[in-house]
Amino acid sequence: MRRLDSASADFESQFEALIDSDTPAQAEIDSRVAAIIADVRARGDAAVVEYTRELDRHPASDMGALEIAPARLAAALEAMPAKPRAALESAADRIRRYAESQKITAQAYEDEYGNRLGQVVRAIERAGIYAPGGKAAYPSSVLMNALPAQVAGVSEIVMVSPAPGGEVNDWVLAAAALAGVDRFFTIGGAQAVAALAYGTESVPGVDKIVGPGNAYVAEAKRQVFGRVGIESVAGPSEVLILADGSGDPDWAALDLFAQAEHGEDSRALLISPDASFLTAVEAAVARLLEDQPRRDIIRASLANHGALIAVADMAEALALSNRIAPEHLELAVADPDALLDGIQHAGAIFMGHRTPEAFGDYCAGPNHVLPTGRTARFSSALGVYDFQKRLSIIQASPAGAAALAPVAEELALGEGLYAHAASARVRAGNPQG
Repeated sequence: MRRLDSASADFESQFEALIDSDTPAQAEIDSRVAAIIADVRARGDAAVVEYTRELDRHPASDMGALEIAPARLAAALEAMPAKPRAALESAADRIRRYAESQKITAQAYEDEYGNRLGQVVRAIERAGIYAPGGKAAYPSSVLMNALPAQVAGVSEIVMVSPAPGGEVNDWVLAAAALAGVDRFFTIGGAQAVAALAYGTESVPGVDKIVGPGNAYVAEAKRQVFGRVGIESVAGPSEVLILADGSGDPDWAALDLFAQAEHGEDSRALLISPDASFLTAVEAAVARLLEDQPRRDIIRASLANHGALIAVADMAEALALSNRIAPEHLELAVADPDALLDGIQHAGAIFMGHRTPEAFGDYCAGPNHVLPTGRTARFSSALGVYDFQKRLSIIQASPAGAAALAPVAEELALGEGLYAHAASARVRAGNPQG
């Protein structure tokens, strides 16, 4: 891992390069994704099958071979050994309970004229869930994406997940059964996003697509936004650890590994004012890395995107953290509450030495689908609210119509919208409610 020091003359340029989230090949990705989306729109199932055979090396000859029946999902859950099933069910229960706490509710009030103003809440009708596959299977992502949709009351949950070589992970199947997935297609990439957005002969079009994936999935979601809703355009996973030196350097090293093992483009950073702690973490990384089964991925991630950063004090650490706006922020400090008010931007905050980011990934309860690439400056974790819509309710009373009409009329005339003005004006003297 590289070492940076905020006192260095070239620190600013090094730091900016470190947090730059632009992808050099983005133009090529954009073009390829646009072509795939257009092809799926034009040819439907046939295009989806061809891309799945080509890109995922799936042997399927038609869409029937790419859909997994609900009975198979249920069978995978039933076949799980007791200990893994108990862990999966415990995680699902905690995620569901947290999601229940997020539900938006209807509300209304009457103003001084007796006008009724408020909102009603409706779930979206059909949600598309993207669960990544490839270098690793993520049953946790199935739970995190599908359970909030289920709690929100979504009528139909359609899940897509790539199955390279035609192999489907039993954990993913079991998680889909547990989370109430209605239809499951073993397709991935931009072609899966296009199928969900526009529908094909076999894949129903959805109202919103959620869930992380690779750069092609992220770009596909960006391009179909407007046709459907999306929760975010997710980039590589990130962790930032703010450490005051009071923790165990081995724990810090393992937490960096936990993020880095997602992929070679993952970002794992640690900031501390304690230079000796940074040196101890660096030594722990070197000592513990060889014991990691995914050490080659971790090594590449840390070499390309990892850093240990020395700062003058924790105030400077907080300032850098807010510039990074990390997906995951660990406060590996003796008193995390003392720092909390200073944090403006983060997807999720993990408080204290005994709260690793891994708890959030699996079973703490809050969602692990989080803003990446500095988008925590303006967006939040996936939640039940992403699957709910708020419909405004406006009901004028006789007195309220009389009060509102002249205001609306004047503003409409000011905008040159004369039919608006007339529409408001005729309500002013109408005695009917």
